[in-house]
Amino acid sequence: MVQGFSREPGTHGPLTAVTPDGLRRIKRWAAVIAVGGFLFGFDTGVVSGALLYIRSDFGLNSFQQGSVVSVLLIGSVIGAMGSGGLADRWGRRRLLGAAGAVFLAGTALAVFSTGYPMLLAARIVLGLAVGTASALVPVYLSEISPTAVRGRLLTMNQLLITVGILVAYLVNMVFSGGGHWRAMFACGAVPAVVLVVASLWFLPESPQWQIASGRPDLARAAIASVTDGPTADRLVATAQRRIADARTSSGAEDGGRRLRAPDVRPALVVGLTLALVQQFGGINTIIYYAPTIIEQTGLNASNSIVYSVAIGVINLVMTLVAIKLVDRVGRRPMVLVSLGVMAASVFLLGLSFVAHLSSGLTLLFMVVYIASFAGGLGPVFWTLIGEIFPPTVRAQGSSASTAVNWVANFVVSLAFLPLATVIGQGETFWIFAGICVLAFLFVGRFLPETRGRDAEQIQQDLNRRFGRRPRTPGRTKAPLN
Repeated sequence: MVQGFSREPGTHGPLTAVTPDGLRRIKRWAAVIAVGGFLFGFDTGVVSGALLYIRSDFGLNSFQQGSVVSVLLIGSVIGAMGSGGLADRWGRRRLLGAAGAVFLAGTALAVFSTGYPMLLAARIVLGLAVGTASALVPVYLSEISPTAVRGRLLTMNQLLITVGILVAYLVNMVFSGGGHWRAMFACGAVPAVVLVVASLWFLPESPQWQIASGRPDLARAAIASVTDGPTADRLVATAQRRIADARTSSGAEDGGRRLRAPDVRPALVVGLTLALVQQFGGINTIIYYAPTIIEQTGLNASNSIVYSVAIGVINLVMTLVAIKLVDRVGRRPMVLVSLGVMAASVFLLGLSFVAHLSSGLTLLFMVVYIASFAGGLGPVFWTLIGEIFPPTVRAQGSSASTAVNWVANFVVSLAFLPLATVIGQGETFWIFAGICVLAFLFVGRFLPETRGRDAEQIQQDLNRRFGRRPRTPGRTKAPLN
């Protein structure tokens, strides 16, 4: 809490500050906060099954069907871009509850839609909630997490995203027999209500935000509830010193301008680049082509909903593997291995199209690609954007990175089919392989390891990798994280 509870400085040993009961309490808070990730996953997954029946009920043409899916991305970009300023103004807890309420409103609009215009409006509203949650959850999790388990708790966001996608596919399967697409959307109201209620009565506010807002006593009480009084005093003093140093160096700069300051710019470059790579590496387009690939193996892929459940299971299993590894292996090795395997497997997938290799090999390359993404870059990206930005601009940095991620998602979804038509499917996959190779080189040069390190250590390493000396107006190393 307050950039994570620390172990003894410079060690990788067990937690020394958090009580066992306190750690269990923090894990419960993290699980509830990550329900925002569940809503992200559920809403992006449920439309795939619902659209099969909406198109006949509303008589949608191909453009209208595509817009019902893609307009969510536009709403998500807007929600993500606005979340940083709102999170700093309202607080993390209040904004998370507001996102749940907006999701409820969007769900109601979808369930009671009378036609295409109303459904389109519902998807935009849902996108606002999804974008806000996707940017806010990593920040909130980072600010309530002990350092030793910070990676595991931040990765919980991706776990709940994959669980949300899988649950959406299962809901689609349950209601597909009768074509009850309104019921598919309605199921999303349950986690939204959980988020609203928990934000009102269960979750604590982020101590980092409370201190920045001039409420150190409330922050101390929250920290002391999971540790001891002296530790809470030291953590609050450390956070106050960080905030004072940041304000001294940035003066009256607003969050957006502070994010572009020379000492913060390396974190911004890394965050935005990883956001682009996560989408331009081709994951969504690979999944788009998977039904065709499965059909080529001779398996029955006519039931796209059943197929989607299988993909959801692969994502979930590999995300669980990532959670086990992220605080043991570290973020940097996981991203490097993930990108390396993604590059090799998507290159071979492209080769299978160009050289007409056996359908069994094609299926194997596709599964390896999906598994390598889900076990590395997919979840660890969300962990990193909760760690690489200094606490005073973390909400703004996460907001910018998430907005770029949604924009990249939209661009890739829009451009993939025309590109594949012009140059070929296999050649398009080779472009993704090239992007993964360039990303591998970028990560090897510029991404520091964040496991077990506090904000000052991460920022100093980032500045060193970018060839500049960090600006340190005060002490540069806190006694506690």
